[in-house]
Amino acid sequence: MQARSRMTLWLGALALLGAAIQPTLQARAAEIAGAGATFPFPIYAKWAEAYKAKTGVSMNYQSIGSGGGIKQIESKTVDFGASDMPLQPAELEKHGLTQFPAIMGGEVLAINLPGLRAGEMTLDGPTVADIYLGKITKWNDPAIAKLNPGVKLPSTAIAVVYRSDGSGTTFIFTDYLSKASSEWKDKVGENTSVEWPAGIGGKGNEGVAALVSRTMGAIGYVEYAYAVQNKLVYTKLINKDGSALLPSSQTFQAAAANADWAKAPGFYLLLTDQPGKESWPISGASFILMYKQQAKPQVAKSVLDFFAWSFANGQKMAEELVYVPMPATVVKVIEASWSANIKDAAGKPVWQAQ
Repeated sequence: MQARSRMTLWLGALALLGAAIQPTLQARAAEIAGAGATFPFPIYAKWAEAYKAKTGVSMNYQSIGSGGGIKQIESKTVDFGASDMPLQPAELEKHGLTQFPAIMGGEVLAINLPGLRAGEMTLDGPTVADIYLGKITKWNDPAIAKLNPGVKLPSTAIAVVYRSDGSGTTFIFTDYLSKASSEWKDKVGENTSVEWPAGIGGKGNEGVAALVSRTMGAIGYVEYAYAVQNKLVYTKLINKDGSALLPSSQTFQAAAANADWAKAPGFYLLLTDQPGKESWPISGASFILMYKQQAKPQVAKSVLDFFAWSFANGQKMAEELVYVPMPATVVKVIEASWSANIKDAAGKPVWQAQ
């Protein structure tokens, strides 16, 4: 009788311990953490707010730049990293990572010149490259005047602004310049961080937007949502087919239209300087990086649940911020890659389509 009572007490204690531990495990699974690219931060923040209201799951995202996101996922301090520069398949394999595109959008050239409104100035790739090379230093330079007949251009000095942090936004921009200018490609090239020939640096899209807004004669590259949110004046750009375009969801979508994600190894695909009359020339995707083998499968599942929900329910929010959502056909390819690539220690997929 005494032994039975002792057993009952032990079982009761174990039940109480289990009840105490269970909420903690659930709380951990209900909090996911990511870090990286500033390019998609506005839409990730919007999705996170809506997702928490719907599910109670918090998504904490640090907008620290693509370079920081890659470092943090490699050091396993976050559940996912984010980068606007896709990693090459060999680099993914080296670190045991997989990646997938989450959102697409465009970058614009923001300027600070009194009297000019958005879209009243037109630039092209070679001219932008020469500005960033430090060869064009005044706003009334003949090369700019030739692109802008009838526009009154001041003799104001050009203040070049670039990203000071490791940035996928910089990778997209410098990839575009490398395609537009052989001199840029030979002297500077494309990467998340480069040796800038001229200018001043700002941290994040936020820092570049702030510098442009308070520096007379400034020009800087930012994700379109930041230009809109900060009421910055931005230029038209002449694309590969010779069309002078304003940035818009339509021109970003046109640039993304020819993207064949299913055939891109490791989803490695660049959208800069795409052909087509309506294609915005500085377009790109933002990517999510995760480990193939997950030590915390429940947390990994929570991350993928968040992006699955965002793909299915976040299109309108994305379009409102002038991002391009991933097409439904591409979402199917992405979700299939999750099941195939992201597994627990036993080799079982952490996520399956519902």
